Amino acid sequence: MTALGANLVAISPQIADNSLTTVEKNELTFTVLSDTGNTVARQFGLVHVLSEDLRPLYTQFGADLPTFNGNDTFELPFPGTFIIGTDGAIKLSYVNADYKQRLEPAKILKVLEGMG
Repeated sequence: MTALGANLVAISPQIADNSLTTVEKNELTFTVLSDTGNTVARQFGLVHVLSEDLRPLYTQFGADLPTFNGNDTFELPFPGTFIIGTDGAIKLSYVNADYKQRLEPAKILKVLEGMG
């Protein structure tokens, strides 16, 4: 992506220390920013509250959201992919409530290639 003039940035609701741990543990080579309290995600209308019945499952699988995110709101952002041009205009926006459904990398590359 850098060959196309793009930078990949992830935004996580985790507190900064936990985001750093994720970067180090997974050997990520891109920037991960912390959006503690989902301040930015809320501005984009991407925040939802994890239902009561799913909370124990998250904890059971090792996702202790109150500890990771530094609050007990059980709020999570919907995953999204955005391409923002150097002019600040959004060139691509993709959000799906089903976290397993992600944008195909080929679509991202096609948009980036069209911007160059």
